[in-house]
Amino acid sequence: MTDRAIAVVRAGALTTVQDLGRPGFAHLGVPRSGALDPHAARLANRLVGNPAHAAVLETTVDGCAVRPRGPVTAVVGGAPCPVTVDGRPVAWGAPVRMAPGSLLEAGRATSGVRSYLAFAGGIAVDPVLGSRSTDLLSGLGPPPLTDGTVLPLGASGGPPARVDGGVPWPAPPAELVLRMRFGPRADWFSETAARTLATGRYRVSAAGNRIGLRLDGPALERTLSGELPSEGMVLGAVQVPPDGLPVLFLADHPTTGGYPVVAVVDPRDLGAAAQAVPGTPVRFVPGR
Repeated sequence: MTDRAIAVVRAGALTTVQDLGRPGFAHLGVPRSGALDPHAARLANRLVGNPAHAAVLETTVDGCAVRPRGPVTAVVGGAPCPVTVDGRPVAWGAPVRMAPGSLLEAGRATSGVRSYLAFAGGIAVDPVLGSRSTDLLSGLGPPPLTDGTVLPLGASGGPPARVDGGVPWPAPPAELVLRMRFGPRADWFSETAARTLATGRYRVSAAGNRIGLRLDGPALERTLSGELPSEGMVLGAVQVPPDGLPVLFLADHPTTGGYPVVAVVDPRDLGAAAQAVPGTPVRFVPGR
């Protein structure tokens, strides 16, 4: 096999291939998928000289370890974590040149949830509907990584970015502030529910995943008890199931659903949502 490849030595709890997703196929029932923290993925790509849409590895909580078959420049960013090459500490959030056969390990996140590993040339698995992203809901794209998986790399593009004095990576949120607009089914909820969402004390539940961020806190009271026919769901939708506890839809969300959507969160706040650890306080801020 070509030396433009990496072998997975330790896959971690959940490591997937992600780029900026496959938007535009919701009418076919295909979620957009893509990196949950797109800003982190773009910045990691920029640091190794890749275009913003190049595919990276997205880890969950406990990182992963990979071994390149040829020389390559790599960077680990997103959620802060210890980074080593052949057991020796190297800088997190800055590009590092790796020799063939060396072992790059991204350790357990010290804060945040998802770290990103970018390699010069990008992960070059075959695209599906224009994207290399793993979609956990539909099963499109490459499956989540397992130990021993070998991933091809593309041809190296531009030079790595020069890093003088560090890179301004956003910190994972101590409080998750979500700007939102009510609707499209806010009229299914009481005025008390609207006040509760805007002022209630919520926290990130441990039950979340790439499909949605579940929240613990006060339940939202409905005024209509019937059920909706399934209708389109968008990224950032705040859906309310029968228990009244909001669920914030993330990149692998279903394209349709029958529970009412009380509000939609500004997409600019979803990267922070991807890095919010269980127990993080959540505050919804209604838009004008």
